Amino acid sequence: MMSRKIKDILAEKTMFLLSSFVISLLFLMALGLFLRARPILLVKPLTEILFSPLWHPTTGHFGLAAFINGTLWVTLIAIIIAVPLSLLTAIYLSEYAHKRVRDFAKPLIDLLAGISPVIYGVWGVIAIVPLVRGIHEFFPFGSDNYTGFSALTAGIVLAVMVFPITISVIDEVLRTVSREMREASLALGATRWQTIKYAVLRKAVPGIIAAIILGLSRAFGETMAVLMVAGCSLQSFTRSIFDTAYPLPALIANTYGEMMSIPLYDGAVLLAALILLVLTAGFNMIGWGILLRIEGGEN
Repeated sequence: MMSRKIKDILAEKTMFLLSSFVISLLFLMALGLFLRARPILLVKPLTEILFSPLWHPTTGHFGLAAFINGTLWVTLIAIIIAVPLSLLTAIYLSEYAHKRVRDFAKPLIDLLAGISPVIYGVWGVIAIVPLVRGIHEFFPFGSDNYTGFSALTAGIVLAVMVFPITISVIDEVLRTVSREMREASLALGATRWQTIKYAVLRKAVPGIIAAIILGLSRAFGETMAVLMVAGCSLQSFTRSIFDTAYPLPALIANTYGEMMSIPLYDGAVLLAALILLVLTAGFNMIGWGILLRIEGGEN
């Protein structure tokens, strides 16, 4: 009996230690990045690094403003495209689609999440770059960049990458709305669409916001696909959807190999990585926190 009790205690403590290690990985990563970024924070104020447009490591200028600007442009374009399409798709699958259609479509949508970002990048170069180039030639204003490698191209590719998680979360949230609420609305004479619009969607607003936040966190951290289609030019700020963009993840991927040769380069690039880690972790915690609160309320 004592032997079994000791084994149970050892198993519990072992699983606790392993779980604690996994949970602590985020904090260990953040601590490691902060320690590596600390040298540049001791030399230059954080406000200067974040808001300065000058990125010339050879002359000691490490401003991240242009890269933050590019990240915001690409992410906002992706969210603007992805949210309406994801919401309408989720509404159709949850409220209108036949079970066979739903059973066929859901695995395909989930499959999009498993495709390598490089494949999305290649698809963007082959299909989206010529499309954006043609659109810009038809509307020749706002930018002198006619290559097709632009913030719009990166936003479209990112939007497709954001679709799976956004659609899946919104679909699950809509399905948690009770059938009684739908039947009560229909019994009062509301049409099916009115029931969805005024009853289901209003009830599901927190979950929809959580889905958008989770999609936003995915868009913020994406690297390879954006690197392949955004243009990544250091010439100026992104001021138009047809301008090139240089997001923070692309900066880290492009410059990490050469950063050791210049003092403070290491700290500047890893500070950018720390910023991305904090943003993506924060958005994920907020999004999943909302979903867990909804789930707890249902139970």
